Parts: sequence; C-alpha cells; structure tokens
Amino acid sequence: MPLGDQAFYDRFIRRVTWIILALALTGSVVIAIVKEIRIGLAFLIGATVSYGSFWGWRQLVDALTPGPKKRSAVPFMVRILLLIALAYAIIRFLGLNVAAAASGLLVSAAAVLLELIFELIYART
Repeated sequence: MPLGDQAFYDRFIRRVTWIILALALTGSVVIAIVKEIRIGLAFLIGATVSYGSFWGWRQLVDALTPGPKKRSAVPFMVRILLLIALAYAIIRFLGLNVAAAASGLLVSAAAVLLELIFELIYART
C-alpha cells in the first residue's frame, strides 16, 4: 500500500471508530431516556458487539495486507463467536430487549456509511 493510501486508511479507521462510539453512546442514552434504561443497555451491548466485529474485520484486513504482519483468521472467528455468545448470554439472562440489541449490531454499518458519505462530500481530488 503506498504511503498516501495508508494515511487515508488510518484516517478512515479513526473516524469510523469515533462515529461508532458516538452512535453507540448517543443511541443508548436516547433510548434509555425515551423508552427505559434496560432497552438502552441492550442497545449498548449490541453496539459493543458491533464494534468488536468491526475491530475483528480490521484485524483481518491488516493481516491480509502485504507487510511483516501475518495472522491467521481463526483467532478472529473465535473472538467473534465469543462476543456473540457473551452478548447472547447477557441479553438472555438479564432479560434485555433482543430487538434493541439487534439494532445496536447495526451501529458499525451505520458508521461506515456515514464515513462514506463524509468522504463523498468532502473528497479531496
């Protein structure tokens, strides 16, 4: 990857991470105020799993790029399965709202879409 592409990738990842954090916190607080705190907590758990998935995909992409780091995809898949199992257990045993948690899972996808819109509007050509 040329230096310019790496800088773009780093900025993209940094902004998406901040957008995920903002969407997760804002969404959970708004849902907790409008509905109830348990539904806001379920959304936050889903958003946390969503960020974990985004982080895992980022690690996988970094492992596939040419360079000194070579990692296996197996630990990534194990981490994702553990995150999903942990979130399922928390939601099931605490009796949290499954729909809110599933909505939280979409946070990283929404963050990537918002970042793409940002890049389309403010693209430097």
